[in-house]
Amino acid sequence: MRLRLAIAPLALIALIPAFRGAPDAPVTVDIAPSTTRAALVTITPDAHPPLSGSLAASPESPIAPTPIADPQAAPQERILVVSRGDTLAGLLDAAGVDDADAQAAIAGLARHFRPALLRPGHEIAIRLAPGDTPSLLDLEIEPEPGRTIRVHRTPDGSWADEQTIAPRSRFLVRAEGSVDGGLFPAMTRNGVPAGMALSLIRILGHDVDFQRDLQPGDRFAVLFDRFRDDDGNILGHGQVLKATLTMSGRTLEIWRHKTRAGDLEWYDSQGRSLRRSFMRTPLDGARISSGFGPRSHPILGFNRMHQGIDFAAPTGTPIYAAADGTIVSARRERGYGLIVRIRHANGVETRYAHMSSFGRAIAAGRSVRQGTVIGAVGSTGMSTGPHLHYEIVVRGRAVDPGRHVQPPVRLAGQDLTDFRARQARIARIAAGFGSGDEVALAGN
Repeated sequence: MRLRLAIAPLALIALIPAFRGAPDAPVTVDIAPSTTRAALVTITPDAHPPLSGSLAASPESPIAPTPIADPQAAPQERILVVSRGDTLAGLLDAAGVDDADAQAAIAGLARHFRPALLRPGHEIAIRLAPGDTPSLLDLEIEPEPGRTIRVHRTPDGSWADEQTIAPRSRFLVRAEGSVDGGLFPAMTRNGVPAGMALSLIRILGHDVDFQRDLQPGDRFAVLFDRFRDDDGNILGHGQVLKATLTMSGRTLEIWRHKTRAGDLEWYDSQGRSLRRSFMRTPLDGARISSGFGPRSHPILGFNRMHQGIDFAAPTGTPIYAAADGTIVSARRERGYGLIVRIRHANGVETRYAHMSSFGRAIAAGRSVRQGTVIGAVGSTGMSTGPHLHYEIVVRGRAVDPGRHVQPPVRLAGQDLTDFRARQARIARIAAGFGSGDEVALAGN
């Protein structure tokens, strides 16, 4: 690992808005500390929390797969990403946290940080006890680098809270490599933190069909923040500045950018938002086992139209609402088994079938946001193995979910000017920057 000073003046805070995952649902991660040490140059940190974590990749087999990690063997760790309009109570509820536990954790947090000050892009790490009815063990948030607030359950069942403030320095890191055996393992193998890799894959999923577009030998490159203490120990990771994915001649660049209105979003190199109205894959780590169109039904034995896409995934894999909407129904329906129907704007309805269970408080009439956990993968109804059957119906007619995308929003005016200037500044910093390098970012 080589450490070099970036050429001053490079205004850190003006340059780098804090990385956050796209406004997605909670995901499960295993925190993996590092003991890497390096010579440091201290800078003034910005006011955003870091992200660190790892996630086991999902198995490929569509029938009775064996997860890499036994969920009963260790507590589950999740990162809840705050979106516009979210409240801490609402996020904990969507993650399945018991109301009493949630209120206790919120009360402890409020002694150090008002939950009303949560902003889009903030992240809250929670740890749940394993089991069919998990209980909250602790909650942690870093409102700004170096300031960590933790609320946790003590052995006697009471709750304790604490705040830790530590100095830290920020470094810019470059990781790159080729895709071999999947984008997620390729990223983590080449130094991208697993939680960060998962967030990147989720946002890239709005624009990339990983089953069709990604091929062995395709390449990626990621520029992101890393925080170290005064002894060189890694304290965590912050944001992605830029990620590049090169696929069979097509290159996709994505940039994290905060607008003047305070919205933190992902954009392509032309300033077009990657966030679409509908997610192409409403679950993580799945593979397409059956596409849209005519097929021989695996149970009935004759040809008929398959009006959706099937995603093979282990039983219990969280299923997300593909877009903002209102739940029409959550019930058992003949061949569909347990199914959730969601009504969206412009006469669109999405359907999620063969679930093993519904999400917490999922019921007809409830409004949901894109990324809300609405249920879990199963094999109910006419199904030969655990998978999600996902449909999109537009004004009564089924359409291919893989092709139902809407035009993106593009930056304009001063926001586009700011975006272009930030692209140029990042390009100057990264010039000649090799894979695995770290550059200490010096303030003015």
